[in-house]
Amino acid sequence: MFYGEYAHAIDNKGRVIVPSRFRDALLEHGEKCYATRGLDRCLFLFPEAEWRVQEQKFRELPFTKTDSRKFNRLYFAGAAEVMCDNQGRILLPSYLKDFAGIKRDVIIIGVSNRIEIWAKEQWEQYYREAKESFEQISEKLLDEPHP
Repeated sequence: MFYGEYAHAIDNKGRVIVPSRFRDALLEHGEKCYATRGLDRCLFLFPEAEWRVQEQKFRELPFTKTDSRKFNRLYFAGAAEVMCDNQGRILLPSYLKDFAGIKRDVIIIGVSNRIEIWAKEQWEQYYREAKESFEQISEKLLDEPHP
């Protein structure tokens, strides 16, 4: 659904252009989308249909567990309903930009069912560190026999 990496910048009103390929995929799933605090200091952006799937999963976490309550509070309190304007921009709330350390330059990546929005510096650092272990991680996760 969402694939690729794109560099953009936040304008002076706090808006960012959603790449056209991503906009088309978002519109296939409704007009609304949801931005929230992601993991690794990025923002997650979900089309409405996928947001509802995620919401149901997290709703089923036991509220009697401290970690469940903490996660749900941070995740859902950070959520904002956003819509693309006529130029394909979305307005990111300041508290989400602050969370992700976004000032101006961003990297927008597609991660299958969601879009991630990163401060450019954060993404570059994350990528440098993660690419070193990409092969080892794939071996662990994919667990395929090797010739």
